[in-house]
Formats: sequence, C-alpha cells, structure tokens
Amino acid sequence: MTGEKLQKVLANAGLGSRRQIEGWIEEGRVTVNGATATLGMRVLPNQSISVDGRLVPSHAFRPNHRTLIYHKPPGEVCSRSDPEGRKTVFDKMPRLRGSRWISVGRLDFNTSGLLLLTTDGELASRLTHPSHAIEREYAVRVLGKVSDAMLQRLREGVMLEDGPARFDVIRDAGGEGANHWYHVVLKEGRNREVRRLWEAVGAKVSRLMRVRFGPIQLPQHLTTGKSADLEGEPLAELYQLVGLTPPVPAKKAPVRARAKEPQRTGATHKRKRPLSPREARNRAQDRPRKSSRKRQAGHSR
Repeated sequence: MTGEKLQKVLANAGLGSRRQIEGWIEEGRVTVNGATATLGMRVLPNQSISVDGRLVPSHAFRPNHRTLIYHKPPGEVCSRSDPEGRKTVFDKMPRLRGSRWISVGRLDFNTSGLLLLTTDGELASRLTHPSHAIEREYAVRVLGKVSDAMLQRLREGVMLEDGPARFDVIRDAGGEGANHWYHVVLKEGRNREVRRLWEAVGAKVSRLMRVRFGPIQLPQHLTTGKSADLEGEPLAELYQLVGLTPPVPAKKAPVRARAKEPQRTGATHKRKRPLSPREARNRAQDRPRKSSRKRQAGHSR
C-alpha cells in the first residue's frame, strides 16, 4: 500500500509531534476507517482518520501551514495550560480550524524575545532536533563583574546537572554600572541552559532575551506581546535549513475592480442643499427681472 505514514500525516496537520502521535497510536486512540491504527501504517487521502473519536479533516494531507514570529514578554509560559493559572503564549495566538499551533522550543517564564510557532509538526520537530544544531542567540544582562577567566570557562565548557555545556560565541555588548550586556550563541535548547551556564561560573543573569533562532531575527518593529506571519524568503530559508520543501504560498483572491461611477459635469457635480428662506425669497424676486431683461433685449433687435 502506498501513501503517507499515519504519524507523519497527523504531525503535518499540526495535531502534535511525531513522538506524541506515535504514543497515541500505541494507546489505541487513533482509528483509520473505523479500525484501530497500528504504528507505521500508511494512509491515503480518501481514508477516514479519527483521533479520540474526532474526525481529522481531509486537508491534513495537503495542509496550508502558517508560521508565526512571536515577541514573548516575561510572565508567560510556553505550555498549553499551567497548573498555577499563569498566562500562556497560546492565549494570544490567532484561532485555527482543523490544526493547532506548535511552539518551536521554549522560553522559560522570565525570558522574553523571539519564539516561533507553526502549524507544521514536521518543521517544528526538525527545528528542535539536536542533530540540526540550529543556533539560538540571546542578549544577556549580567549583574556584577565578569572576568576573562569566567568567559574562557564558558567558551571551553562547564559541567551542568545534565551534562557538559558551553557557549559557541560570546560577544561583549557593553553596559554601564553593575550591569553588563553580552550576546551568546548556543546550538541546543536545554532547559534554562543560558542561565545555568552563567550561574556555574558565579554570575547572575538579571535579564535574558532571545534575539535570533537560526536565520530568523527578532524584528525591531515587533513590539512585546505581538505576533506576525513569517512569509516569503525568510520562511523558505527556514524550511531549507532542515531539508524540507518550502510550502507553496496560498493564492489570494483577486481584488475586483470597482465599477467606475459616471462622471458628473456642471452644476450636477455639486451636491444640492435646501435653500434658506432668504435665498428662496431673493431667487423669486430675481426671476421677473431676468424675464424683463430678455424682453428688453428682444425689442432692441
């Protein structure tokens, strides 16, 4: 049987990551034509697929994906729901039908900056997979003095609870007083990794902001808490970075030309307004004068 793998179709539809969907299939939550699906099975567009009894729309085989840039403020979590009732980044996302937004990696509660969200599960999976080693750049404000020896340790690597880590790039971005700014680059996205690296050498991060993910920079015009569609060449570059074919832009409905209004000339061009009592009285007085002038002109001929 030809066709696409079931987990790939559902991931492409933005229903979840491939790993999540494989778990759903193993749990018996996915059916194809009414029968319980099996891991690795292939499906065709004319088949009926359901997850937890809900029918997956047929456009899942040819989804029209969207990808957003979001300027995350501090004070939001990147999960869909929070036990503590805190705001999530998904609260401000545009509503979708038949798909859902997937966060490309995460930013912790107190970190702001660039966050990518997409409806393309395959794109999200590849962008966050360690094998692609995509650069993440952060602007970091550090409280207190940072010595050359501390910076050297951060470049060479330090041991964290979950293994060794280091910054690929550290650039001095200036600052005054007790606070100093640096730009650092990582090629992985472990939990609170930037903060933990600085803490490992005895420095305290007072502010952290992601300014770049791969080739995508945080636009200067995008204010905190706002999102914008990623389109055109930047979107194509993001897909090509992880070996995917860029999506074909959706065709926009042609703009219908408005019918030209007939040109008005002379007095008809001006909008008429009712005459005031005085104007009406003056006009009535002028009429006999005009007629008498015409008679006088006729006698003179």
